[in-house]
Amino acid sequence: MLETTHPDRAHQQVARAPIQFYFDFSSPYSYIASEWINAVAARHGRRVQWHAMLLGVTFQAAELKSPVSYPMKREYTLRDFERSAHFAGLPYKQPEPFPIATQNAARVFWWLDAQDPARAVAWAQAALRAYFTRGVALNDPVQLKALAAQSGLDADAAEAAWNNSVWKDRLKAENDAAIAAGVFGAPYFIVDGEPFWGNDRQAQIERWLSTGPFKRL
Repeated sequence: MLETTHPDRAHQQVARAPIQFYFDFSSPYSYIASEWINAVAARHGRRVQWHAMLLGVTFQAAELKSPVSYPMKREYTLRDFERSAHFAGLPYKQPEPFPIATQNAARVFWWLDAQDPARAVAWAQAALRAYFTRGVALNDPVQLKALAAQSGLDADAAEAAWNNSVWKDRLKAENDAAIAAGVFGAPYFIVDGEPFWGNDRQAQIERWLSTGPFKRL
């Protein structure tokens, strides 16, 4: 006899699916979201799959530009970065230069993820905090290597990883996968197939995890 899955059980299986979290190491809103996404997921019995990617690549695919590249939006956007961080109770210091290339930090993330996803997440949080609270230039190999050592990594191995074609190709593949999933900005979340873009979607994500799809009144 064929075994069938009860509809309620199937729904529970979908409900336990991990939250997909796409972030860029040069995104202030990714920094803020990285500080709350794991706690939100845990409150609802979920896991989070972190995806380091490059915003520049997704912007190009979506024919977009960074908001700070528009003179009329730049001053407001910079103010909003700091205000949003402080609203979340987080320290923030606008780094200079900004934005920066972060492919090396992202390659280290995927190198670690292949060994232990928890170490990759710890690295992501350490690097985001370093850039947005202390101005550690993640695009500077010397500073990045020092940060790797401070974070408990083998600094020489981390440097070798970000120069290794294996992790260069992995990051490219992850960028391609993000674009294929519809990701055009960061932070970007996918919950049970439903996309949410932006740090300001926390309340919506919380409600979705609590009650499921929203219904019209």
